[in-house]
Amino acid sequence: MTVYKVPQQELQFILEHLVNYSELCALPGFEDASPDMVAAILPEAARFFEQVVAPTNWPSNTQPAYLKDNQVITSPALDGVYQQMVAAGWCSLSGSTQYGGAGFPAVIDAVVQEMLQSANVGFSLLPTLTRGVIHALNLYGSDEQKDRYLHKLISGVWSGTMNLTEPQAGSDLSAVKTKAVPNGDHYLISGQKIYITWGDHEQAENIIHLVLARLPDAPEGNQGISLFLVPKYTINTDGSLGPRNDVKPVGVEHKLGIHSSPTCTLAFGDNGGAIGYLVGPLNQGLMCMFSMMNHARLAVGHQGVSVGERAYQQAVEYASQRVQGAVQGVQGRASIIHHPDVKRMLAQMRALTEAGRAMSLYTIAAEDRASHHVDEEVRQLSAERVEIMTPLVKGWCTEMAMETTSLGVQVHGGMGFIEETGAAQHMRDARILPIYEGTNGIQALDFIGRKCLRDKGKGIQQLITEMTESANNCSCKTLQEILFATIEQCQSALEHVLQNSHKASFVAYQFMMLFGNSMAFWQLSILACVAQKKMDAGDSDKFLSQKIATAQFYSTQILPRNHAHLEAIVSDAKCVDELSFD
Repeated sequence: MTVYKVPQQELQFILEHLVNYSELCALPGFEDASPDMVAAILPEAARFFEQVVAPTNWPSNTQPAYLKDNQVITSPALDGVYQQMVAAGWCSLSGSTQYGGAGFPAVIDAVVQEMLQSANVGFSLLPTLTRGVIHALNLYGSDEQKDRYLHKLISGVWSGTMNLTEPQAGSDLSAVKTKAVPNGDHYLISGQKIYITWGDHEQAENIIHLVLARLPDAPEGNQGISLFLVPKYTINTDGSLGPRNDVKPVGVEHKLGIHSSPTCTLAFGDNGGAIGYLVGPLNQGLMCMFSMMNHARLAVGHQGVSVGERAYQQAVEYASQRVQGAVQGVQGRASIIHHPDVKRMLAQMRALTEAGRAMSLYTIAAEDRASHHVDEEVRQLSAERVEIMTPLVKGWCTEMAMETTSLGVQVHGGMGFIEETGAAQHMRDARILPIYEGTNGIQALDFIGRKCLRDKGKGIQQLITEMTESANNCSCKTLQEILFATIEQCQSALEHVLQNSHKASFVAYQFMMLFGNSMAFWQLSILACVAQKKMDAGDSDKFLSQKIATAQFYSTQILPRNHAHLEAIVSDAKCVDELSFD
């Protein structure tokens, strides 16, 4: 198992040359998050996650959480780690200063969260879900709810969860049966929720559950679902914790991966009803919850990047040490990192990870502009950009995480199949990413339906236009030609789908992957062109030549997949109706 090192130069390069952080931090509300401040805190964050959190990854995998006497016992490897993270302020970077947060842009928080996710992705889910609760309360909570809950949630002293799924209601939330009965100034919640990430634990002082439920007279289907806030411990008028609420864990899932994260079945109301409070309008809980879910989808996409980075680092270290066979130009027996096919796999892992990182941080920076830019037109355009890119970040980055972690096992050869090397853990941990927060099939349908057909391709066409402007200004001629060809593929796919909307559901996955490949290459090309200009000006840093080489590798070894995706999109879709699975 390798020692994790934060790719600080890569992160700083993206912040400076892709995100344009010097412009971003000048927006209202971000004045205290200057580039100098970021340059000072990121090395401190790197030191914390490398030295304190990363060593917990393997032991918390081998000693997972379990249920005992209606209480979740988390891995002993995590004892005290969350409290150190809270005390150091790493949970509150992007929180509003009004409620005790540091007020940094979300893109800086995402950079720090990548460090946490690479260090221990299962553990990282604890603050990730809390951020979703914070996001939902900021949008839909009452002033009283914000004052009561946000300070403790932003600091990390309290954590949060998202409660959607039930045994009979997976992705189809219209089947939710959990009940909410009015009772004075609150509601009594009863029902069962499954797959609740960090649904119970003792790491935080309290857990704030956001729960989808129905009132007795609510209409059927999605229109009758409301959102409720249900604390693990009730809260007294002075803000102190009161008695335990009527919610308890009744199971902890035995999962393929992310063993350090307790995934719970929660029972609400076994003893009369859990006290809950309405968040947002009645019967519009799905709308409120989706704001939280979309926030989480971007986080999951970046989890894919983070797990890929950890797998890549481990594969490079193993390949540099494992001696086997002979290679021309190397005296004696060579380490396998010199073997061409191993170099191919490592290059593929790096290219996919760096491409995903660039696409993800580009999107999260757009989210910052959507909420803070002074120009309303820029805010609107940025918000539309985030809407379009969210299913790509979640869908494409998590698909690539599966590919990258699988390659990591392959680089290790037979040792990759042995648990003790740790390579298999990354692959198992990554497998949940294409599933939760909406499967990648759902992301594909969202991208082709809501983000393409609904506005007749207007938003995606704007994205293609921006890609074209980048191609016109590209200083790397080889990449420029390929970027123009990629734009033509995107244009062809878009026009075909708009003209053949009846087959959209069938080709949705191919459509998402083609655009994911293309958007990722676009971002890599921008960074490669910056690197080329720096080299032309006399900068000889090896990092710069590697940025160009990585983009060129992506263009020749990964981007050709678009030919197959486009062919599948324009093909006859009737064959799917002719298939039978009886």
